[in-house]
Amino acid sequence: MTDELSPSMPVAVDEASRAALAQRGLGYRTVAAEGPAFEGWLHAVSRGFQDGERSTDQVAAARARNAERRLTGVFDDSGPMPEVAVGTIASWSSELTVPGGGTVPAGAISAVSVAQTHRRRGIARALLEGEVRTIAAAGLPLAMLTVTESTLYGRYGFASAASAVTLDIDTRRVRWTGPVPDGRLDFVERTAARDAVVSLHERTRRRTPGEVALPPSHRDRFTGTDPDAKDGGDIRCVAYRDAGGEVRGILTYTIVPHAHDIVQGTAKVTILLAETDDAYAALWRFVLELDLVAHVHADLRSVDEPLLWMIDDRRAASVRVVDHQYLRVLDVPAALAARTYAAPGRVLLRVTDPLDIAAGEYVLTAGVDGGARVTAPTAADTPDVADAGSIELSVVELAAVYLGGVSPETLARAGRIRATDAASASRIFATPTVPSLGLWY
Repeated sequence: MTDELSPSMPVAVDEASRAALAQRGLGYRTVAAEGPAFEGWLHAVSRGFQDGERSTDQVAAARARNAERRLTGVFDDSGPMPEVAVGTIASWSSELTVPGGGTVPAGAISAVSVAQTHRRRGIARALLEGEVRTIAAAGLPLAMLTVTESTLYGRYGFASAASAVTLDIDTRRVRWTGPVPDGRLDFVERTAARDAVVSLHERTRRRTPGEVALPPSHRDRFTGTDPDAKDGGDIRCVAYRDAGGEVRGILTYTIVPHAHDIVQGTAKVTILLAETDDAYAALWRFVLELDLVAHVHADLRSVDEPLLWMIDDRRAASVRVVDHQYLRVLDVPAALAARTYAAPGRVLLRVTDPLDIAAGEYVLTAGVDGGARVTAPTAADTPDVADAGSIELSVVELAAVYLGGVSPETLARAGRIRATDAASASRIFATPTVPSLGLWY
């Protein structure tokens, strides 16, 4: 049985995955957030991500958050709890910011889990391959996800396309050397901060390759205003207003007291969004100069974070880089044509794909205006393409270079691609803004 779904994504399950799981005695079906099977699906997600059982109110809130998502579960009807899924996945149609400030439609994937009791039964493969094929069939040129285990997704064609930085700053060692803006800082209520987060995120997300449209389920995530939020009241919110009174930045954070010394607390940044350089400087200075705080912790910051150039002692900041935003190319011409390029040129891409969705040969021709067209190679292309060079790569490496987070030259040196002129390709694919993503989804 399949629950009735929102029309934003296909209702039918992937037939190849359904058949593969049926051979193992497992059911594979979609689940509606408002339907009776949702609670068992949610229970499996909670268990898979080391969370506890949800209360009635929490289940109701989760139904609302997942109303616009395509939810799929794997069920073992022979077990003692047949209503609880043994594998889960979710997806929805979203937007990804690409180099040049444009966006491209993409299928976002989340809630990937497999019960420990049902490992090594092909569940993860069926879920991920099925979802990738479903997103491709929906006409979306990319699939994307943020991952908890980075070793799992390359086999399905995904690659890390945007890294993130975790900052731990010893505020006792730093002195602010950045700008001191004239704007105003104010504590604001969490509901007002929520509205500011939504507005500022929408106004700023097209600046940075790798950012995504804010999922509806995230409206309350950073301000603790979700009905089932844990410790939401601990979140403090500060807004920056410019001289005209407009909110140009928002900071939300919590304080973790030190176990033995009140002056050595830790401020944990939940989110810091800034529309202007002044807002960015003012909010970071504020959190670094908090009373009774000796450390500031911030996740999911950019690899190219300006903050590190605004303090006098960079060694006071511990910087840890992690892989974060993963992409999977499904439609090579549509994906490549959606972004801009740093230099004119032509390159022949010979792409392999383990699922045979995006495999083929493609000629990328980038113009002096940054735009590009992608075509199949013809006999007439041969001389020009030979001059520009060619790259042999899989969809994994294509996803890795797509946002500019790594260059073809680096991948060639690592033995991941074969290129006749990796330097030329690197100039074409280069981007002035380091890709980044400031949230999990």
